[in-house]
Amino acid sequence: MTTSYSHKPRHIRLVAPSGYPENPADVTRAVERLHAEGHHVDNLAATHRRFERFAGTDEERAADIDALADASVPLPDIVLAVRGGYGAMRLLHGLDYDGIERRCADKPPVIVGHSDFTAMQMALLTHARVITFGGPMLARNFGQVNLNRFTMAHFWAILQSSDYTVHGTQRDQPDLDVSGVLWGGNLAMLAALTGTPFMPSIDGGILFVEDVNEQPFRTERMLYQLYLAGILQRQQALVMGTFSGGAAAAYDNGFSLDSVAEQIGRVAGIPVVRGLQFGHVDEMLTLPVGAQARLRSGAAGFSLTMSGYPTLA
Repeated sequence: MTTSYSHKPRHIRLVAPSGYPENPADVTRAVERLHAEGHHVDNLAATHRRFERFAGTDEERAADIDALADASVPLPDIVLAVRGGYGAMRLLHGLDYDGIERRCADKPPVIVGHSDFTAMQMALLTHARVITFGGPMLARNFGQVNLNRFTMAHFWAILQSSDYTVHGTQRDQPDLDVSGVLWGGNLAMLAALTGTPFMPSIDGGILFVEDVNEQPFRTERMLYQLYLAGILQRQQALVMGTFSGGAAAAYDNGFSLDSVAEQIGRVAGIPVVRGLQFGHVDEMLTLPVGAQARLRSGAAGFSLTMSGYPTLA
């Protein structure tokens, strides 16, 4: 993969359904970079709002998303989440999903975020049939002091490609060649949505998960929740992204993420693939949530080919 990520100027609208940015300098840096590349960035007010720990009141944050249903507001090329944190769950029950589905049916914008934004992505997939992207966000990624070329290259490349393949080099993966709907995101959010009307019902899918600051036993507990709810065993594979900041403790006595993957794969009866470069890390892939995918893995690693998602072409 080339490290070039040339692209033409786009209309980018910011949304902030969760927390407010902790460091205003990150926002300033990100917006200046996007402007320097010729992009038009609107709804900058979303980066300045504050209400308790949230980026504005519930009504203000919901309005960011419901603007996608408003015919008087031009659809942008890209809808970019400002940051994660917490707060998207508070909005799910009141959004105009029917309006969003009607408005985005012909030429949906590219909607991007991760972490807490997973809740919004699952709800949009379930109720508006909108494919979104797990990927970089304004403050955390576009606003880094040193912009990560890996992350930016993959972001712009997949958005300009009708199909896209990523690879993992972690060896000794299960022998596998399956196709299905690619879906998932932050594991804590998926577990929190289990049993609610905002969790997609997907059979034969390829589920990817990631999380941050969760020790292995907490990761296993959340995966068990998906298993006991009947979700994991209906998938063709589970793909593990990064679980940063969750080191095992001395009390774990050797229990690790490897232990988790082995146990969950055994009880759920599905293959578990490791080493997907997605999550709360500087170098992250961009993945379409709700698109079609083919996963092939074996002794040398894995490849994941994705198609059928919105593009900027």
